[in-house]
Amino acid sequence: MDTTSRLLLLLDVVERGSFAKAALARNIDRSVISKQMSRLEDDLGVRLLNRTTRSFSLTAAGAEMVKKAQQLRELLGDTIRLAENYHQEPRGILKITATTTIGRRFLQPVINDFQKRFPQVEVELHLDDMLVDIVADGFDLAFRIGEPKDSSLIARKIARNRFLLLASPEFIDTYGMPKSIEELITFPAASYANQSLRVDSIHYYNDNDEICEQKTQSTFRANDGEVLLMKALSGTAYILAPAFIIKDEVKDGSLIPLLPDLKLMEYSAMYAVYPHRDLPVRTRLFFDAVKEYLGKTTPVWESSIPNFDTMYQG
Repeated sequence: MDTTSRLLLLLDVVERGSFAKAALARNIDRSVISKQMSRLEDDLGVRLLNRTTRSFSLTAAGAEMVKKAQQLRELLGDTIRLAENYHQEPRGILKITATTTIGRRFLQPVINDFQKRFPQVEVELHLDDMLVDIVADGFDLAFRIGEPKDSSLIARKIARNRFLLLASPEFIDTYGMPKSIEELITFPAASYANQSLRVDSIHYYNDNDEICEQKTQSTFRANDGEVLLMKALSGTAYILAPAFIIKDEVKDGSLIPLLPDLKLMEYSAMYAVYPHRDLPVRTRLFFDAVKEYLGKTTPVWESSIPNFDTMYQG
């Protein structure tokens, strides 16, 4: 390993917060990381890290080296992207991260077709509903619901994502068809929740276009949209569902829209997120293929919901 590689390894250790996490990400032993950091300090003739048995801290010199390593990573990335754009045909590894539902339903079909067209492109698809560091983890593209908070990343809105309220015929037989939002919120609901987000309220516009909020009686919570859909199908709860998780449940009558005249606020849109404006050819072509598949104006998932353009805020 040369000095450049060791500097990038130092950056990896600092961004991940520990030798162990960097070793796990690179599939090497922690002792290898420690040895390479010692060699880097020998190469540069200066101490970079103050180490204890359980943690480390950067010295002043180490902090400066991390800044240089960030610049080095960016320069190397720019150089590779520039070279790749001279290839006659896309090739190399395309690393993508997305939420589980987006990856399974909307990216996998695009990937299959894309690799038929460009067989020299390898694809690594990482599915996780928790946010990842796309720069530190080396991802080319991330597909997420909601605009990212990191202003250093490039974000492009690629599809809207509206809400709808759904319940099964069995649920309606048990509780009745609600005639108002005030009545609906007395019924048992299933809602999305993870470590950082809870969606247990319905936000809508009243007749004066003022934003209103009604808290639901959430009796079941999960961090997976398809699990919530299964809960609604069981007839034991209704759900406030983002349209992208719906397949044919409304079309075949297994789920029925509730209060379709209610003007619901839109759910967060789907965004494509990437670390650099100058995308390699393979990344740009895949991004364009995803946009084409999802639809230029009306998202593909809305086509499975009959008369959706007249419901809620359509």
